[in-house]
Amino acid sequence: MPTERIVITAGEPAGIGPDLCIQLAQQPAAYERVVVVNRELLESRARQLGQPIELNLHQPDQPPKPQLAGQLMILPVSLPVPAVAGRLNPANASYVLDTLRLAIRGCTNGEFAALITAPVHKGIINQAKIPFTGHTEFLARETGVENVVMMLATEGLRVALATTHLPLNQVSQAINALRLEQILRILDHDMRRYFCTGSPQILVCGLNPHAGEGGYLGREETEIIQPLLDRLRSEGMQLHGPLPADTAFTSNYLEHADVVLAMYHDQGLPVLKHKGFGQAANITLGLPIIRTSVDHGTALELAGTGKASAGSLEYALQTALEMTLQ
Repeated sequence: MPTERIVITAGEPAGIGPDLCIQLAQQPAAYERVVVVNRELLESRARQLGQPIELNLHQPDQPPKPQLAGQLMILPVSLPVPAVAGRLNPANASYVLDTLRLAIRGCTNGEFAALITAPVHKGIINQAKIPFTGHTEFLARETGVENVVMMLATEGLRVALATTHLPLNQVSQAINALRLEQILRILDHDMRRYFCTGSPQILVCGLNPHAGEGGYLGREETEIIQPLLDRLRSEGMQLHGPLPADTAFTSNYLEHADVVLAMYHDQGLPVLKHKGFGQAANITLGLPIIRTSVDHGTALELAGTGKASAGSLEYALQTALEMTLQ
């Protein structure tokens, strides 16, 4: 099996992203890990954590090679102002997006096999007057893709989202047949491509309590979701629902499912994070590249303390490596 070259963005410089990259480097790897990061930031954080680190410049013209413990390849990016662990600074918002653009470019031109992203802080990017709703939407725009699907995965459970970072009062108007069909086709296609040997079994949640109770608690299920599922089932897609969310997330249903499609962020992700927080990966489906990420935020209070866990980053890396094999 050839050695893969994986690119990692270190995320918000004041958060735990740099710490996680340093922790990751303490173990040897059968693949080459390239971190897009400011060199001085990583060296400073390694000293703060008391962790040894050997940083070497990424050499795209050389074949990738396994890495020894303590080694990282880096693709350096300038940091506008020095970063202090735990202290956000809007002056560094552009740096965060620069690291992402470099990594995405390397994936699209075949330089890297997959992208793994450490957490960013949406609020500080927006405070810097840069519109930003999240990695998922940014990746879609940068790769020229109109529709993507956010899916989180842990051992024994995958949850995809029909809507992502929307205020709750905007979710209902975002649930329409065209958008749901696009999502389900991406989900079916990429589950086959990366995770399933046959037709994926997809559980589809309703939007309303009790999946609308036959129209008495909302009509999105009877007017939008059910007719669409019937039509796609006639094409051979294995779709089950619309199901009340409190029914879909029970063992009787989950043991036969490959993925659950939740209608909004907080309908599905609390269940997944209860099951596997810290050992889960965020996967963006529908992109021309492989991208996974951690299941947590920047954890500013842990930055520079040595108390952050790299479990989710390791799970995201393993997931990405498995996807490259398909």
